Amino acid sequence: MTSTISSSETAAAVPDASRRPWAALVILAAALALDSGSVAVINSALPEIGRDLSMSEATLQWTMTAYAVAFAGFLLLGGRAADVLGRRLCFAAGVGLFAVSAVVAALAPSTGVLIAARAGQGLGAALSGPASLALVTQIFPEGPQRNKALAIYTAVGASSFSSGLILGGLLTDAFGWRSVFVVSTAIGLAVLLAVRAVLPAGTRGSQRLDFVGAVAVTLGLTLAVYGVSRASSVGWSAWDVVTSLVAAVVLLVGFVAWERRTAEPLLPLSIFRSSPVRAATLCAIAFFTPLLGMLFYAPLYMQGILGYSPLQSGAAIVPMGVIIIFAANAAGKNMARIGQRPLMAAGLLLIAVGVGVLWARTPVDGNYWIDILPAVAVMSVGQGLAFASMTAASMTGVPQEQHGIASGFNVTAQQIGGSIGVAALVTVANAVTSGTSPDDILSGYHTAFLTGGAVAAVGAVIIALPALLGRRETS
Repeated sequence: MTSTISSSETAAAVPDASRRPWAALVILAAALALDSGSVAVINSALPEIGRDLSMSEATLQWTMTAYAVAFAGFLLLGGRAADVLGRRLCFAAGVGLFAVSAVVAALAPSTGVLIAARAGQGLGAALSGPASLALVTQIFPEGPQRNKALAIYTAVGASSFSSGLILGGLLTDAFGWRSVFVVSTAIGLAVLLAVRAVLPAGTRGSQRLDFVGAVAVTLGLTLAVYGVSRASSVGWSAWDVVTSLVAAVVLLVGFVAWERRTAEPLLPLSIFRSSPVRAATLCAIAFFTPLLGMLFYAPLYMQGILGYSPLQSGAAIVPMGVIIIFAANAAGKNMARIGQRPLMAAGLLLIAVGVGVLWARTPVDGNYWIDILPAVAVMSVGQGLAFASMTAASMTGVPQEQHGIASGFNVTAQQIGGSIGVAALVTVANAVTSGTSPDDILSGYHTAFLTGGAVAAVGAVIIALPALLGRRETS
């Protein structure tokens, strides 16, 4: 499987790309950790934020949702902007916006300011994220070097959530919730100071930005994520939920129709001719539905049923980050020999098994070492295998000049799997929860785990099907 542009052509196009490649990877991975870990860091601070700003639970969840809505809504625009306006420029602009928004959040005197600042952080992440991954593929030539770099990059991203849970708990306990945003600001500024020194300048593309497509897809995705997020608290039949989702469907269908006819599309539909890209898109959805479902329900189980503190429940997930690092590194070393598709399928299957263990082994009097840790360990191996191979596959067979938008699209698919998937799992769990006793509540949790595991298992089978039928992979 080869990309459309060879590594030699890429190096020629960007002559300074390999001067300090590993230093560049550190900066790009740090920005990814800042983006990926921000949700987890804030999660640990939510109770104190609510008390300090007198926020109801319904309002408090928007400190998380505002980030997700802005991030998912602007990802495709951020990916295309990286290809057209320049990757280093978009990366720096995104990190800068994230850091400035963190300053505003740290000083926020009211609920409205805090929520607006979180949306600003989401927009910054949408600009820097696709540019960051595209820079990795630009700096490292295709082959073992790129596979190793992607393994390190994805291990940092996949493990930053569990690390963020601990960091957020420690900072909040020691210095208060505002310190969480102060640390984000410091990391963002450190990344910005190193951008010019270690990242290649690159060049701007000759294409124009597709503003019609950008408006349609940004509004469509924003309304879709808003509608799904809102449905989890007010129900699927609420007028604003129905209106948002109907408008989202109309806008997204219109976006596809427009992209098929415009000369310079925001999302070139030709990237879907690549079989690895299609497999990576399915993997993103099947991966993040059970993963975020587990990360949503596991703390509820540990704190609400087993009586863990927030810091204890966060610490319980820490092994996930450590195991992911080793699994992703193993995937990177063996990707060329085993192939992307088998690794994605194996990773999803292990995620399904891990969630299945939670379904079978989370009683009212559960034990961490027997009932929780084995599930976390199995899932973590699967995450490392699937995330590294999915990231590489998302740009296989795609021209180098379109790597930004290809990266943005795959992360968008991850967000769709996470937001819509978790909302669906919550709906399923609520449907079978008939009372308020621990056993009744657990029946809902178990149904959510079983459903999430089934999604991962079906995804694994579909991705593995060509190999099972003896078909050759094409890109």
